[in-house]
Amino acid sequence: MKKIAVLTGAGISAESGISTFRDSDGLWEQHNVMDVASIEGWYKNPKLVLDFYNERRKQLETVEPNAAHKILHELENHFNVCVITQNVDNLHERAGSTNIIHLHGELTKVRSIADEDTVYDIGYKAINIGDTDKSGVQLRPHIVWFGEAVPMLNAAADKVAQADIIAIIGTSLNVYPAAGLVNYKKNGIPVFLINPNDVNPFHIQNLTLIQEKATTGVEKMRNILIEKYL
Repeated sequence: MKKIAVLTGAGISAESGISTFRDSDGLWEQHNVMDVASIEGWYKNPKLVLDFYNERRKQLETVEPNAAHKILHELENHFNVCVITQNVDNLHERAGSTNIIHLHGELTKVRSIADEDTVYDIGYKAINIGDTDKSGVQLRPHIVWFGEAVPMLNAAADKVAQADIIAIIGTSLNVYPAAGLVNYKKNGIPVFLINPNDVNPFHIQNLTLIQEKATTGVEKMRNILIEKYL
C-alpha cells in the first residue's frame, strides 16, 4: 500500500460546526486568542482558560464528523493513511481513522501541570480549579498552547518523510511549526492541497490544487487517488 500523510487544519472541522481557531479579528469565540491559548494566558487566569475549554468540549459533543473526515477513514481500505492534524477535536477518531497524530493536543484529555505525561481522558466533562491528579496537582487542558513546544512534531515529520503522497486539507500553511512539515516530504511526490481560499504555494512541486471546501474537495481527491495510484 502507498503511504499517504494527510495534514488537516481548521477548515476540515469548520464544516462540522466547530469554530475556526483564529479569525481575521484575532478572536476565538469572542476571546483574545492569547488569553485562552497561550501559556501566559494560563498563568494569568487559569479559571478563564478552564471555562473556555469546558465550553469547547460541550460544543464538541454536539457535532458530528463530516464527509471529509469519513472519506479519509475510507481511504484506509486502499492506502496506508496517517492523519496529522492541527485540530484538537476528536472528529477524525469518531469518523474511524486509526492512525492520527495530534500536533496541538486533544480537547477530550487533560493533564497534570507538573507532569505532561500524566494524561487523563475525560471525554466531554468539565474540569475546574481544584480538580487534581492523583498527587493533588491541578489539571489543565491537554493542549499545546502558544509558547509551548510541540512534542509530536518529530513523529509527524517522520510520517511526512516516509509518505508517497501528501494531502493538505483546510489549513493555510501559515501557522508554524506545523506549516514546515511539508518541507520534509520526498522530492517529486504528488501533493494535494484542498482549500477554498486563494492560496499560492509556489514552493510546492507536483501540486494538485483543489480550490473547494473540505467535503467536496476530499471527495474529488479520493477519486483521483483511486484512479491514478491504485
